[in-house]
Amino acid sequence: MQLVFASNNLNKIKEIQSILKGSISLLSLSDIGCHEEIPETADTIEGNAILKANYVTEKYGYDCFADDTGLEVKALNGAPGVYSARYAGEQKNADDNMNKLLEALKDQSDRSAQFKTVIALNIKGRQHLFTGIAKGEITFDKTGNHGFGYDPVFLPETYNETFAELSSEIKNKISHRAKATQQLIDFLNSTK
Repeated sequence: MQLVFASNNLNKIKEIQSILKGSISLLSLSDIGCHEEIPETADTIEGNAILKANYVTEKYGYDCFADDTGLEVKALNGAPGVYSARYAGEQKNADDNMNKLLEALKDQSDRSAQFKTVIALNIKGRQHLFTGIAKGEITFDKTGNHGFGYDPVFLPETYNETFAELSSEIKNKISHRAKATQQLIDFLNSTK
């Protein structure tokens, strides 16, 4: 089976391909000639995933899936949430985002947080949503150099290492994206 993954984020594409283990042949946006930035103007994570999937299906005619992910911090009333990628500005710089987050939490004792990924799948004229959540907490410092985004400051439940310190094999079993992607795989396998 071949599906378009509505992303040009090479880190995400690599992570999803690793989780899929070859069960689905992935095409990126550049593979289908989509080089424009797909607008992410929804005010929810679900809404942005749906916008991206619908954009590809409507403009290019492909069955596809898109994801959107946000880091939701309890002490910040769920922020940065849908604005996670541009929390510190439109330049979407991960270090700037983490620095702003650590500064916002510097006097907070409750550092509980969760990553939430929503995948919107458009296939055979129907849409399906899959949600993955990884609970944990925000550390006081950045540690580790694997992964991307907020991984160096996110300590998943029951682990003593941040996502950025864990091996990709472990992260790709326990992460929010892994959980949502596994639901996607299970759904596609059930419809074969």
